[in-house]
Amino acid sequence: MENQEHHHTHQHQHHHHNGHPHHDEHHAHHDHSQMQHEVKTEPSNFRLAVSATLHCSLGCGIGEVLGMIISTALALNNFNSVVLSIVLGFVAGLVLGVIPLRRHGFTFNNALKMVLISEGLSIAVMETFEVITEVSIPGVMNAHLHEAIFWVGMFAALIAGFITALPVNYMLVKRGVRHQH
Repeated sequence: MENQEHHHTHQHQHHHHNGHPHHDEHHAHHDHSQMQHEVKTEPSNFRLAVSATLHCSLGCGIGEVLGMIISTALALNNFNSVVLSIVLGFVAGLVLGVIPLRRHGFTFNNALKMVLISEGLSIAVMETFEVITEVSIPGVMNAHLHEAIFWVGMFAALIAGFITALPVNYMLVKRGVRHQH
């Protein structure tokens, strides 16, 4: 009978984890699994960086094409065309960043601040390298929307922008600056 009572008490202690030697081992194991989880986040950081960079590319691409359409319609010179395209690319990138945050209940001002901090650097890097690429490919700056060289230049610029902005986004994701959409 005494053995049965001792066994019952031991089960009771084990159930509540009070004073049970395996309790600390359980926490040590739990902490170890958290460390493994931290290591496993590396690919998801990269995926988030790729997603964020694609997001920026979409905004920059929309803004730049819109800038070229307006520039062509207004017969702007190359310098003004580039400035307009950069501004519209930046604005489109910001707008695409603000929309999902507004849907999640952020005020416009808070969403804009968050996007400026998390995406401003990425968009600036992307826009810079896109313009360098467009200017470097002969014929792109004088091409019209219906010409193949315009689209070749735009595609090359978006690729260059993506390649250069990806490490920036990865760094922002690793530091916890980049938000998720």
